[in-house]
Amino acid sequence: MNRHTIMETAVCRISYHRIFLIQEGSGGIQIDEHSYPISGQELFLLSKGQLFTFLPGTTLTGYELSFGDCFWEKSPASASNCKSVLFNNAAANQHLPFPAGTQAGLINLFAILYAEYIAVDYINKLDALAAYLKVIMIKIANLNAALVQAYDSHDRQLYRHFIASVSEKYKDTHEVASFAKDLGISTRKLGDLCKRCGVMSPKEIINGQLIAEAKRNLQFSSKPVKDIAYELNFSSPDQFSHFFKKHTGSSPNDYRLHFVKIGM
Repeated sequence: MNRHTIMETAVCRISYHRIFLIQEGSGGIQIDEHSYPISGQELFLLSKGQLFTFLPGTTLTGYELSFGDCFWEKSPASASNCKSVLFNNAAANQHLPFPAGTQAGLINLFAILYAEYIAVDYINKLDALAAYLKVIMIKIANLNAALVQAYDSHDRQLYRHFIASVSEKYKDTHEVASFAKDLGISTRKLGDLCKRCGVMSPKEIINGQLIAEAKRNLQFSSKPVKDIAYELNFSSPDQFSHFFKKHTGSSPNDYRLHFVKIGM
């Protein structure tokens, strides 16, 4: 966790979840294939596995907070609910501006956690850090009024569990029925849940996760297309190529070549 002013251009694939609390700044940040302007008084939430880079000339001051999955394993249900919504479906909550009157309290929490982090080690220090992090998670979740209202909804909880399951198991199975079985509900019930709680069908959510990961690999790795296909659990490179072209309008090789040309 750091408080700093930075300029960074290298693409980074993160192995931990990250929160950027930006107090002041200019420039922009690219997360996967989407770019966001930086103006200050805002949060950016990045999930493990996402790619990001600060655009050339970017400067900012604030806090960077990184944490692993072990945090969720020790956290109560309230913090895990925050994780399901804020991080498992990161694209929906990538950028959170501070609503009026909320920034001071959240910045103060980050400052306290940072001070605790750099303090001399002591027994149970990690437990104290986890406690502060739990409060921060709940505070960030509360920035979205709809999220607060969703806590008492059983359907919303099932929907969040589905989103979490897709983010963890999309390489193992692409079948809606498999995810529905894990949740203990029918495929029709899962379809109804997604219709009420989101804007995409279960299949669209699964396919979206696959396409996002495929694009990351094609843009930022040199893996052969066939290796990407098998890594994402397609039966053949041809099946993967057909799937990718259907959802993006271009073949995997053409998509990769487009980004190679941009970098020349």
